[in-house]
Amino acid sequence: MSKIDFPVTTAIRALRANNIEFTPFFYEYTEKGGTHQTSLELNVDEYTVVKTLVMESESEQFIVLMHGNLEVSTKELARQIDCKRIDSCSQDTALKITGYQFGGTSPFGMRKSVQVYAEDTIFNLDEIYINGGKRGFIIKIKSQDLMKVLKIIKVKAGINKN
Repeated sequence: MSKIDFPVTTAIRALRANNIEFTPFFYEYTEKGGTHQTSLELNVDEYTVVKTLVMESESEQFIVLMHGNLEVSTKELARQIDCKRIDSCSQDTALKITGYQFGGTSPFGMRKSVQVYAEDTIFNLDEIYINGGKRGFIIKIKSQDLMKVLKIIKVKAGINKN
């Protein structure tokens, strides 16, 4: 069996430093394809593809991890983290915080240390698919391994996209 050659991003370095096992996958990145495209190309349920969203309140920037087929209820999240308003960060701000290009954002190995909020139902899944730090590069890890690498606060802020 041949070994898969994959990029050693800062996300991969962070996972290796924490002895986290992962399986790399590649897919054809399409602008605005999102988790729907990823799930189709990998032939997995979009619910298991976790997106990394860079968001901000009036006082801080932070990461939200959410199931691919759900949206973040910013109103509900703001209530849970006790702030007035939450918005998505601009691409420039997201790049400065994470060090990752938009569409290739991973919560691992970010440039700046920020709070990470995660939809609590993510941890009900055995394995998840999450960005490996490059467009078109996804890794499969155990959901519980997120807690070994990131300081996560669990939230309930997911709503259906409809």
